[in-house]
Amino acid sequence: MTLVTNITWIEGLVGGALIGLASSLLLLANGKIAGISGIVGGLFQSKKADRNWRVLFIVGLIFGGIITTLINKDSMLFNDIPSLGRASVAAIFVGIGTAFGSGCTSGHGICGISRLSKRSILATLTFMLTGFITVYLGV
Repeated sequence: MTLVTNITWIEGLVGGALIGLASSLLLLANGKIAGISGIVGGLFQSKKADRNWRVLFIVGLIFGGIITTLINKDSMLFNDIPSLGRASVAAIFVGIGTAFGSGCTSGHGICGISRLSKRSILATLTFMLTGFITVYLGV
C-alpha cells in the first residue's frame, strides 16, 4: 500500500499531543490504560457500565479519522488499498501479536513507555523493528 501524505510536522505534533492528552484523561478519569487492543477486547468481556466508555472511545477513533479526512481531503490519500484477503491476514497477525505481547503499540508505546515499563520499552522496540523489516522487504 502506498500512502501519500501532506501532513506537516505541526499537524504531527498536534496529533501526538492530542493522543497523549486523551491517554492521560482516560487514565485520570477511569484509571484505564489507553491500549486499543485491550479496549476492543474488553468490549466482549466487560460489564455493561465498563462497555459504554469502550464503545465511545472506539467511536471517537473512527469519527476522528472521518472528520480529519473531511476537513482536509488531501491529508491522507491511499493510492493502493490492499485486498480484503491481505488485510484480513494482516489483522490476524496483529491480533496474535497483541495477544503474545500483552498489548499493542498504543498501550505499550504511549502509555507503557511513559511509565518507564521495561516490558513496554522492549515490546515497542520489537514492534518497530518488525515494522522496519516489513517495510524493507516490501511485504
